[in-house]
Amino acid sequence: MRVCTLFPAATEIVFALGLGDSLVGVSHECNYPAAASKLPSITRSKVPAGLTSAEIDRVVTATLQAGEALYGLDAALLERLSPDLIITQALCEVCALSSDEVRQCLSALTCRPRLLSLEANSLAGILDDISTVAVALGGPDRGERLVGSLQARIEAIARRTADVAHRPRVFCMEWVDPPYCGGHWMKELVEIAGGDDALAVSHRPSYRVAWQDVLDFAPEIIVLTCCGFDLERCSHESRILAGFPGAHALPAIRNDQVFAADSAAYFARPGPRIIDSLEILAHIVHPEKIPAPQLPGAFRKLRVSEHDFA
Repeated sequence: MRVCTLFPAATEIVFALGLGDSLVGVSHECNYPAAASKLPSITRSKVPAGLTSAEIDRVVTATLQAGEALYGLDAALLERLSPDLIITQALCEVCALSSDEVRQCLSALTCRPRLLSLEANSLAGILDDISTVAVALGGPDRGERLVGSLQARIEAIARRTADVAHRPRVFCMEWVDPPYCGGHWMKELVEIAGGDDALAVSHRPSYRVAWQDVLDFAPEIIVLTCCGFDLERCSHESRILAGFPGAHALPAIRNDQVFAADSAAYFARPGPRIIDSLEILAHIVHPEKIPAPQLPGAFRKLRVSEHDFA
């Protein structure tokens, strides 16, 4: 079977199942594992490079309001690759090509691949998607083994945080300027990790949060999980956070409990590494119970209290 994947989590699922040799094309953001970077890229972003987070938000909002796509698909390359199966997503038009956009492109091609659209918005849904991909690629037993191992890791964290005496208030910022809460599975991750994220809504998309609501929530821990940003870019966003009015009074900043994560690799990708994300978060929230996962470059503690405040 010849397979193309149009978003990073799908690529990671295929490789985690041990079926990476079936891939003939991936998205421009597929960079894990290393072998994925060597495959032809059949998508591209239409958002200009080098923008600030506020500028990115304005461009994305205007593009979607105009009914236009944020990503392009190389139809000619797709025709040459002639896949049997294309794995896309229907969860977020900000993160990758939607299944509707892919269908429209395929209607003009002579190849007629099967289209598999994933749309998990929860941990259980992510595990189900892994099983679905395994079945589609003819390896249901591989899916069962992988899902079983991931489920065991989830349960191990849940057991260790079930009886915590204090569940700190946690704000996972999916975007800093303007502030957005964590979407879909993020509230679930925080709860399993032994925290409380009252700003997010389980299994619902991320949404813009009024800064006053953040001040009222007074998070004890802030985790910058800015969608699509690597660790360095997420760390840089903390200077924007430090400039918000009243930020210096937040317990998380006052007590140096602000963290940045590589969200281009973790948290935002609904694939096998979402369990790594849970383990990262559990360590951040309850370091006395959960050791730091051995994931170099995945996250770091910031000293936002040292920044200049507006």
